[in-house]
Amino acid sequence: MQPHDAPADIFLHIRVVVGIVLGLGIARLLTGVAQFVQHPGRQKLYWVHLAWVLSILLTLVHFWWWEFRLVGLDHWNFGIYIFVIAFAILLFLLCALLFPTDIDEYAGYEGYFISRRRWFFGVLAATFVFDLTDTLLKGPEHFAMFATEYSIRVPVYLLLCIVAMITPDRRFHGAFVIGSLIYQLSWILRLFYTLN
Repeated sequence: MQPHDAPADIFLHIRVVVGIVLGLGIARLLTGVAQFVQHPGRQKLYWVHLAWVLSILLTLVHFWWWEFRLVGLDHWNFGIYIFVIAFAILLFLLCALLFPTDIDEYAGYEGYFISRRRWFFGVLAATFVFDLTDTLLKGPEHFAMFATEYSIRVPVYLLLCIVAMITPDRRFHGAFVIGSLIYQLSWILRLFYTLN
C-alpha cells in the first residue's frame, strides 16, 4: 500500500480479487446444477445436497453484498487482505466439495455427500468463525449491531456442524439444512436487506 492510496481505492482492488474467487464458486454451483438438466439420469440426486447447494449459492451472493461494508475500513494491511481472500477461498471450497470433478465411485450424491460430510461441515464451521472475525474488522459499531445474535448464532452453528461431521443420520442432515435455509433467509431480510 502506498501512502497516497485511499482506503476505498484499496478496497476496490481487493473486491476484484474477491469477485473472481466468488464468481468461480457461483459458476461451479450453477454448472453442477446444469448437469442435472443436461444429463438427468447420470447421477442420482439427493435433496439435502441440493438444499446445501441453494444455501451456499445464497451465501456467496450474500457475501458479495455484505463485504461492501469493508469500503469503510480505514486501515488496510496485507493480513486483512489475506483474511478476506481466505474467506472467499473457503466459500469456493464449499462449492468444490458440493460438486467435485466426478463422483463415479459413489452411487449418487447422497453417498458422496454423506462420505464427505466431515470436510464439508468442517469448512462450513470455519466460515462462521471467519464471519465473526470479518464483522469485528468492520468496527465496534458494526459488531454491536450483531453482537447479541452472534453470541447465539456462531456457537449454535459450530455445534451443529460438529454433529453433522459425526453423524450420517439423514434426518438430522435434512433438518439442519432446512433450518439453516430458513434462518439464513431471515438473517438476510432482517439485517442485511439494505446497506444503510
